[in-house]
Amino acid sequence: MVRKKLLAALLLSLLAACGLGRPLQLETIQTGKSLNSDNSVGTLATRFRPDDTLFVSVLTKGRGAGKIGVKWTYVGRLVSEESRDVSYRDNAATEFHIKNSGGFPAGDYGVEILIDGKSVATRPLKVEK
Repeated sequence: MVRKKLLAALLLSLLAACGLGRPLQLETIQTGKSLNSDNSVGTLATRFRPDDTLFVSVLTKGRGAGKIGVKWTYVGRLVSEESRDVSYRDNAATEFHIKNSGGFPAGDYGVEILIDGKSVATRPLKVEK
């Protein structure tokens, strides 16, 4: 019995050392008009034109796994949401974007970031003519 408990404790400590099961840790979020090759935002912005693509990059630190989601809003109403299951061994950037082929109406927008279903950050955005 003691041997099984010791083996289980050893296995759990090895899994923890590998980062398996470790939750994602938010470092910051970036919003902007373009992306870099590592999925971070290339051109930072919070103000956009109607024909722009709105990008958000969720930067996480260290190892971790979980679900990253975004909710895009226009004047407080949900217009789009998306999520991805991710697993990272080091710092990483997860990209999401939204584009309106007919152009975005001018006004106040926002993006909310969720990790494992919990809201962790929001950013106000504005579309101007």
